[in-house]
This record gives sequence, C-alpha cells and structure tokens, in this order.
Amino acid sequence: MLRKLTIEQINDWFTIGKTVTNVELLGAPPAFPAGAAREEVQRQDVAPGAGPAAQAPALAQAPARPAAAFERSLSQRSSEVEYINKYRQLEAQELDVCRSVQPTSGPGPRPSLAKLSSVTCIPGTTYKYPDLPISRYKEEVVSLIESNSVVIIHGATGSGKSTQLPQYILDHYVQRSAYCSIVVTQPRKIGASSIARWISKERAWTLGGVVGYQVGLEKIATEDTRLIYMTTGVLLQKIVSAKSLMEFTHIIIDEVVLMSATISCKEFADYFAVPVQNKMNPAYIFEVEGKPHSVEEYYLNDLEHIHHSKLSPHLLEEPVITKDIYEVAVSLIQMFDDLDMKESGNKAWSGAQFVLERSSVLVFLPGLGEINYMHELLTSLVHKRLQVYPLHSSVALEEQNNVFLSPVPGYRKIILSTNIAESSVTVPDVKYGRAGRVSRGYCYRLVHKDFWDNSIPDHVVPEMLRCPLGSTILKVKLLDMGEPRALLATALSPPGLSDIERTILLLKEVGALAVSGQREDENPHDGELTFLGRVLAQLPVNQQLGKLIVLGHVFGCLDECLIIAAALSLKNFFAMPFRQHLDGYRNKVNFSGSSKSDCIALVEAFKTWKACRQTGELRYPKDELNWGRLNYIQIKRIREVAELYEELKTRISQFNMHVDSRRPVMDQEYIYKQRFILQVVLAGAFYPNYFTFGQPDEEMAVRELAGKDPKTTVVLKHIPPYGFLYYKQLQSLFRQCGQVKSIVFDGAKAFVEFSRNPTERFKTLPAVYMAIKMSQLKVSLELSVHSAEEIEGKVQGMNVSKLRNTRVNVDFQKQTVDPMQVSFNTSDRSQTVTDLLLTIDVTEVVEVGHFWGYRIDENNSEILKKLTAEINQLTLVPLPTHPHPDLVCLAPFADFDKQRYFRAQVLYVSGNSAEVFFVDYGNKSHVDLHLLMEIPCQFLELPFQALEFKICKMRPSAKSLVCGKHWSDGASQWFASLVSGCTLLVKVFSVVHSVLHVDVYQYSGVQDAINIRDVLIQQGYAELTEESYESKAELHGPFNPYELKCHSLTRISKFRCVWIEKESINSVIISDAPEDLHQRMLVAASLSINATGSTMLLRETSLMPHIPGLPALLSMLFAPVIELRIDQNGKYYTGVLCGLGWNPATGASILPEHDMELAFDVQFSVEDVVEVNILRAAINKLVCDGPNGCKCLGPERVAQLQDIARQKLLGLFCQSKPREKIVPKWHEKPYEWNQVDPKLVMEQADRESSRGKNTFLYQLHKLVVLGT
Repeated sequence: MLRKLTIEQINDWFTIGKTVTNVELLGAPPAFPAGAAREEVQRQDVAPGAGPAAQAPALAQAPARPAAAFERSLSQRSSEVEYINKYRQLEAQELDVCRSVQPTSGPGPRPSLAKLSSVTCIPGTTYKYPDLPISRYKEEVVSLIESNSVVIIHGATGSGKSTQLPQYILDHYVQRSAYCSIVVTQPRKIGASSIARWISKERAWTLGGVVGYQVGLEKIATEDTRLIYMTTGVLLQKIVSAKSLMEFTHIIIDEVVLMSATISCKEFADYFAVPVQNKMNPAYIFEVEGKPHSVEEYYLNDLEHIHHSKLSPHLLEEPVITKDIYEVAVSLIQMFDDLDMKESGNKAWSGAQFVLERSSVLVFLPGLGEINYMHELLTSLVHKRLQVYPLHSSVALEEQNNVFLSPVPGYRKIILSTNIAESSVTVPDVKYGRAGRVSRGYCYRLVHKDFWDNSIPDHVVPEMLRCPLGSTILKVKLLDMGEPRALLATALSPPGLSDIERTILLLKEVGALAVSGQREDENPHDGELTFLGRVLAQLPVNQQLGKLIVLGHVFGCLDECLIIAAALSLKNFFAMPFRQHLDGYRNKVNFSGSSKSDCIALVEAFKTWKACRQTGELRYPKDELNWGRLNYIQIKRIREVAELYEELKTRISQFNMHVDSRRPVMDQEYIYKQRFILQVVLAGAFYPNYFTFGQPDEEMAVRELAGKDPKTTVVLKHIPPYGFLYYKQLQSLFRQCGQVKSIVFDGAKAFVEFSRNPTERFKTLPAVYMAIKMSQLKVSLELSVHSAEEIEGKVQGMNVSKLRNTRVNVDFQKQTVDPMQVSFNTSDRSQTVTDLLLTIDVTEVVEVGHFWGYRIDENNSEILKKLTAEINQLTLVPLPTHPHPDLVCLAPFADFDKQRYFRAQVLYVSGNSAEVFFVDYGNKSHVDLHLLMEIPCQFLELPFQALEFKICKMRPSAKSLVCGKHWSDGASQWFASLVSGCTLLVKVFSVVHSVLHVDVYQYSGVQDAINIRDVLIQQGYAELTEESYESKAELHGPFNPYELKCHSLTRISKFRCVWIEKESINSVIISDAPEDLHQRMLVAASLSINATGSTMLLRETSLMPHIPGLPALLSMLFAPVIELRIDQNGKYYTGVLCGLGWNPATGASILPEHDMELAFDVQFSVEDVVEVNILRAAINKLVCDGPNGCKCLGPERVAQLQDIARQKLLGLFCQSKPREKIVPKWHEKPYEWNQVDPKLVMEQADRESSRGKNTFLYQLHKLVVLGT
C-alpha cells in the first residue's frame, strides 16, 4: 500500500526498466496469519517471475475481458530476498500501527486455525465441476494464482471465470485445511446475488454460510463466509473504511470490460508489474482457450425481409430508437418460432415437444423509458404466449430474480434489459440476444453493419475519465494517503492533472474540503476533508444535492431536501405532453403555490402523491395511473424517486441525521417560515448558481400597453384591418389561459384583458403568465379573416372605413362593442379627485393595505338607498342562462334580518351555489344559484358604487414576506383590527385603473387622526417604498410588468445569454413591482453551457423572495470567502467580492471564473457581518467531526441546535427595522482581491477551529473596521 507518493516516485515505480528507489510500501499484512498455512505455502514451488508478497485479486471477464488474481506468496529467489525483507519490515511496522488504532471489531490479524474448523470440514472436494472451457486449466490456474501476486485471466463469455475460478481457490485451501477469504466483485447487484445463489444451490450450501453476497445495504453473509460476492462499490467502501485489504486473502475483480483484448491485457499486465532486479516484470496473462457455444450475428442489412420500407438513418448526435426499429424488434421476436422449427431440421418434433422448448429472448435497451415502451408493445400482442420481464437497476432484486425462472410451458420468456444483463448475468435458456453461454445462439444488432463497424468505438472511455471526479477524489481523501493528484496519477487511466486540480477547487467551493482563507500554507491542490465531505462520499447523488441534504438537516427541513435530492437525481416526474404543455405547466405552477420554485413544486407533488397513497385513494394501480394523468405526473418515475428517497434516508442515518417524526408547533406562520428556510437552503446548496435581473423601462412599458393594466393585460400585434370583427375568435384562442374580460383593438394591436377577482390581492394574473407561455411555446394563433376591401364592399351605403383605425372596446362582461376615445391617461389625478378626504366604511379586506368599501357621506348614501328601493320594487325573473364568472346579476343579501336584492357580479360557481361580489358595497357572499335573478338593462347604466382602495407608499417588510404568503398573519390581524368596525378617512393620492391609492386615517373626533400606514411600519409589518410610475405622473397611467431576463452573477458567465428551460416555472418571469429597484435573485439547481460558451440553460430554478438586500446576504452567508468593499472614506460598506479567495504568493484569484462582485443596494453594518458569522458558526456545530460532532449528539441537542440555527437565519433577514436603501456603487476594481488595507482587517476565529486543524464547513469571514 502506498503513502504520500511523489511524481518522481510514480515515474520510478511505473516506468519499466528504471531503477526503483525510495518506494515506501505500507499497509499489507503478513502473508498468512497462521503458521501452518504459511509453512504450507512455503513448501510449494514458486513459479518464475513471482512478485513480492502482496494481496492478490483475480480479474475474470467475458470475451476480451481479463481477470487479475492477487495472492500473497514468498519468493525463493535470492535476488528478491533483500527487497522482500525490507518490505516485510515496513509491513510489520504498519500492521503494528493499525493494531494500535483500530478497534478490535475492525479488520485485523487473521483468526487462528482453531476457528477455521467449519472451513476445513466443507464437503466440497467430491463436487463434480461442470464441463466448461476453464475446467481443463483448473490446476494450472490455481498454481499461477498461488505463485504470483497478480494474474490476469482472459476468456470468452461463459467460460466459467465468474463461477468456477473462485470455487477452485476455495477448494484448494479447504483441501489443505488453510484459511482463505475470497471476495469477487461484480458491477451489478443482480450479478453478485445471482452467482452467489447459483453456487450455493450447486454445492448444496446454505446461502450466507460458506458463500454469500453483499449488495448495497443487503448483506447475506456471516463470519464463517469464505467466498463472498459483492458490488465493486461495496468493496471500495470496505477499503475506504478499513484503509487496507487485510480482510481478504484473494480479491477477484470480475467483469473488467475491455473492447480490445490484446492491447488492454497488456496495459493491465504492465500496470500490475512488479520491480525485480531493477526492472519491471509485467503480471502474468493466462488465456482460457475455447468458447462454450457459437453465436451467429446479424444486422439490419440481413433483415430486409422484415422491414420493407426505408428506415431512419442512425445519427450519433441524436441517439434514439425510432418507432420503426421497435416494430422490427417486435416482428423479429414473432418470427423466432419459425426459426426454432427451421433449426430443428429433420428432427421429428411433436407439437408438445416444441411447445415446451421455446427459448428465451434477451433484448438490450438504453433505459427504463425504452423498456416500458417495448413492454407495452409486447404485452399488447394477444395469443402470442409471451412472458415479458423488465430487468433494470431500479427494479427490486426480488423482481430481477424472476428472469431466472423457467417460463410457463408453451410460453416464451422475453427479458427487456439495460446493460445490467451484460455483466455476469447468465440466464440459462437465452437463445436470442446475449446468447452462446449455455447453448448455440443468435445476436441481432438492429443497426446497419457499416454503422456498427465505423461509428461504434472499439475502446470504451474509462469511467474515471467519463464521470465527475468529485466522488472519486472524496474517496481518495478518505484513504488519507496524501494529495489526490499524486494518488490518482497511479491509476491505469489517470485523469488529467488540470481536471484533478479544478475538481479540488470545486470541492472546496461546495465545502467538502476545508478552506483556510489566505494563509500562506494554503494548498490549492489539496484540503482537509470536512464532515460534509465524508457524508458526500457515501451518497449516490452529486455534491450539491448532498450538500442540500446536509443543510436541510441543519435547518430542520431534511425531509423536503431528501425529496428534492432524490427527484433531481432522476428524470423529472412532471409530465409535459407535447400537445398539453400549457396544461402541464399550469399544473406545475399550481403545485409550487406562491413559491415560484421548481424544487418546491417537486416537494408538494411528492407529498400529495404520498398522502393519497397512505389514505388509500391510490389503492389500485388504475387509480394511481388516473391520478397521475390528471396531475401530469409520471407514476413510474415518482415511484423511483420514492425508492431513492428511502435509500438516502437510510444512508444518512449513519451520520446521525434523521427526519424528525415529531409534529412541529403549527402556528399560523410556520408553513411560510418553513418555505422561506427551504428557499435559503436551496440557495446555500446551489451556490454559486446565482442570477439576477435587469430593470424594465417603466415609461416605455406604459406606452407599449397604451394605458391598460399590466397585471391583467397582454398585447397582440399584426391584427388585421377591422380586427374587432374577430373578437370571438380571439376570445376562443385565449380561453385556455383564463376568462377574457375585454379586448381593445387599436390599429394593428389588440389588448387582451383577463378578468380579475376583485377580492384577490394585486398580482399579475396566472392568465397573463399562461398567455406569455403560449408565445414562448410558439402556439399558433391564427384568425380566419376577410380582406379590408371585401369588408368595405359588403357594407355598402355606410362609411365603414372610418372604423378601420378607430379604437374599439369589446366588453365581454357587458356584451358591448363600442368605439372609444384614444387616451393614454389612466392615472386620473385631477383636482376633483386628488387631495380630497372621503368618509368610507370598509366591507372587504383583501390583504393588508388593500380593501373594498363605499362612501357613507349623505349624498352617496341617498344614491344607494334609492337604487336599492327601485330594485326591490320590481318583479324579478330568474337568470335565462346558467351563471358564469363575471356575469352581472341581482343577488340577495340579508341585512338587519331583512333580505333584499342588490347588484352583484358572479365570482365563481361551485355546485349549486355561487360566490358573488356586491358591486355597490364591496363585500362578497355565497348564494344558491336558484336565488340569482336577471338584472334589467337600466340598472347597468349607473356606475358601480363600491370603491377599491390601496394604501400608497407601503410594501410588506421582510418579516411579513418570510412569515406569510405576502403579509404575515400578525400583520393581517393587526390591519383588520385597525380598519374594521369604525369610520375611516381616506386622502386620495391617485387613481390607477380605478383603484384609489390613498392615505388612510382612523379618526374618532376625540383624538388626532392615526395614519394606519405609520402604525404598520412601527409594528415592523410594513416599510416605506416609492409609488409606481403611473401613480406619480399625471401623464400615462399604469406601469407595464415587463417580462424579465436574467443574467449570471459569476464572473465567467456575466455576459452570457441566459435561458431558462421551458419546463421550469420561471420560464416566464414578470415584474410585479418595477418601481422597486432592489435586486431580485434566481437560483438554479443545475446549468449547462453550449459548445461556443455563449449561452447558458438553467434547470430547476427557484425565484427568491423580493427582500431588499437578499442577494448580498445569501452570497455572504454561503460564500467560502468574502472581501468587503468600503467607500473612499472608509465609513460604510459598498459591496462584497465572493469566491474562494486569492493566492497570497501570486495575488491571483484561486477560482476566478466563479467570483461574484455585488454592489449593495441597502446599508449593511458591521453588526450584519457579525450576524452572518454567528449563523455560519451555528451551521458548523451541526456539521462537524470530533467528540462534539454531529454523530455524537443526542436528539434533544440536535433539535436545540437546529432551532438556534433557524432563529438566527430568520433574525438575519427579518430585522425589526428595515435596512436603509442606498444607491449601488460598484467597486473601481471589480473582481480584484486584496484591496483592503490589512490594518483594517479583523480576523474572526471560531473557538473550536482555533484548537486544531480547521475542518469546518464554513470559516468565519474577516471583518473590515469602519471609520466614524
């Protein structure tokens, strides 16, 4: 075993022919612990070329797949004695160290022979081995393994390497009453379990006794097990945990996939070469001659009798199985009966014999989706007597084992598999597919032969070069054997040094390796493993998702984070059907609620599905599939997520991280606080995938919308002449978005306005999002039109041409089509309205600061009294049609025990009742449908008397945003108490889209008037803000919610074009408050960059709450290192530079492409930075090693620390006094580190980290002292 390798030592050791010097070999145990066993081996002859004593695997594989066997032995050659003695001394020293530090239960010296009686009594010596190609080499192979530290065994598929070779070694040791412990690795779980089961059955041994297996979390083995099959990952984990191979005497690495036998075998032999007499002796290669059975190969060229039409060409850039290829496969399977009969030749098979001998078919497919599709095609074939089994890693082991069962007599077994069936899985009766193992077979490659020969590579790129290096490096760090780049350089196919170095930096950025700041001894190519790094090394998810899980544990939202991590590791379970994409998008938005987060949508959908299963609603598969179709969720995929969720939950339990089963204290604000905390955790996990937005030009936006309300309106262009004639067609086109209230036609433009529920808060309507989504999806919007000449010709005798460019308003609510005056001024700030005091009564509170009411002055009271009397004197008639939303009618309301009818608007219909809004008073009520009456036309002439109010210059505080949907429950209750049950005075500031923006006063006549806005600000529920453009100016009216485009905050991507995937909730982002210039922030779970590097595509995005200063706070909270910017006078902070810091020796940034420069738009103080450090320290306490680390804490202490972290986080963002707004000032040297006078920098050391090496997740930021 090697420790602290240098590049020079690597070159000395692995270059053939060079002298090997100063190689420190450590970690291997003595050859045999039992003296009798050692003497037995020493009595044997040692074959020429035997290497030094070392642990000994054997690698065995299929055609062109070698096998290497590692075995401990002693050489008799005098030339090697000195070398071996030195090795033994170093070995013994290392063993002493291991004994002193390892627990008695861990790997250690071999058990004495007294404990091996069960092995020596194994009744296996009389076993008759099957006649396979490897059988004739049994004695020779065993002798080679005993004589060499490494043997590479190369043989054809089915030659017996996986099953027979381990038994040969086991029986060899049993015959000599010697101890052995053999491990055989398999790439797949099913390979390990099925071979172990087969051997135990063949030898009549109890599974888990002499032979066993271990896959994932399942272990069928005991301390008496001498032959164990396991996945490669399990063995790797054992090595990482024990830091040695002392547990095993023989290691057989099976299924080493090699496409080119000669070259690859030589590479392996050279890699395992050992130094002898100052030169390198390659490992021994043993060839197993012969193949069990022949296999005939066919290509599409040979199947023209099946496909008569021209097939689609194969494109490497677009690997896909086309529909016609599926049809070829199905047709071929149906022809196998004829092929079987033809092959029988002159055999006089009876019908019964033939029925019983239908061979099985193995079909290789790329993934689960293709398996499901093929499964549906085959199972839909009636009267074909097929038994179809899927074989995929996500299928439970019990189901996987079904492929080994014999089919029902007369049925043909069809196995649909990924490459899981290519590795050590032998299904005895397979004749078509991966055949030739147990009988003659046929292989059909459904590609053209020239494509196979020219486009399919001969060599597979090694996994180490294909897969992300992060997990590999973390496992290397667990071994504690020096710098990762030095150890990985010893790999057979080592990754590039630059890739290793960059991965090290990315692991520091994510927190898996500790960052020590700008200390002189900082190593940019290595780092101490943190607790987070140890957790990530054990999880089958990428580093950022692993960090999400750990941060979820810290802040008490572990369950949600496990769901997100599982869902993002697999294919998205949300369905977006091609022709129903808009409905799928709407469904996903509904699951996300008001969070604007794809990740939270996943959580809510998963929890809803899980709850429905637990209540029994989805008891039957049909019910579950129907539920999935209704909610646009793919059931098979969400089940896969559930399996991974459970596995992740089990894996993290070893680190004392558990989903809290206790029900939280459910106050009114809990769910909103939990949602906000989860959003912050998402930002922490996916740092630095941060994005922000440009600001819309409000004045231009107002002109573009021509005075229409931007929260309810979309614009259409290229409207044909006399466009108002086609209003019904337009209404129909937008019906799938929402209820169309009106369409204004103005020349070549049309303004489509959707209905807004007057009792809902101000926000951009979902219908507007849907309409813009239609444009994004390029949904065809076509009108059947007539030419202008045709229209003018048909309307003879009338001057219709003057209507050609007239502004026409089509009101669907009033069912009118009227020409209208062109006016951009909808901000009716005339002297007759503004600066007036109105006395009102509040009837309906929509939310804080937004309410309905009516005037109670003498004049208005007389108008309402007269209107009510006239309505109730009439003989009312029922509605002529079924009521629908927006319909204006007459509805009853009981007032002072007397029921009278009033003018009302239908909000929605549910069953036999409707919710109506009384348009003259502003309140709403539920009314039975049969009580709704038709309103006479004359009662529509008087304008509606109810008034809609909005308190001006006020927005929710951070506390309200975090603790509620928009306003906290406390704010809502406080506001309701202020405006209910009393007369209010309102001073009109402006009128915007018929909404009065006002100052509101509570006035009793006894004391001075109380400004309600001031009270809400004093209580911390609200804060001052600027009024929107349309309110301040007398010119044009409303602002336009501009569709926002985002840009990256990182240096390398700042000027890249950014797109958000169309399936994301945030593929449409509209500014609800363009007057608020504070930066908004978007976080992406993952991103990809096009080949030219000009464009980024964001996936699984979350829009953060609109809290002033939030982007800067999140960046400072989760950045590894920051440098605060100060103004020229050194009196206040102006911004922050975030990243991995800088190299003191060179002054250069360590990871410049991920550096983020932010300019503050609110004032941050020294106290704010201290609070950030306090929160980082609170996080560290829950993610650290040692006696006070996470694994040593009891559940009560964990809960206590989680509560502290949650309260600190909420306190950081929800200050009682809002941070002061400032104009952003960018640093004169952006992205330049070390710009602060060192005299002003104050170190902030954590008490725990100062006691030893720093392995905390977050180091504390350095403060910059400000002047007075």
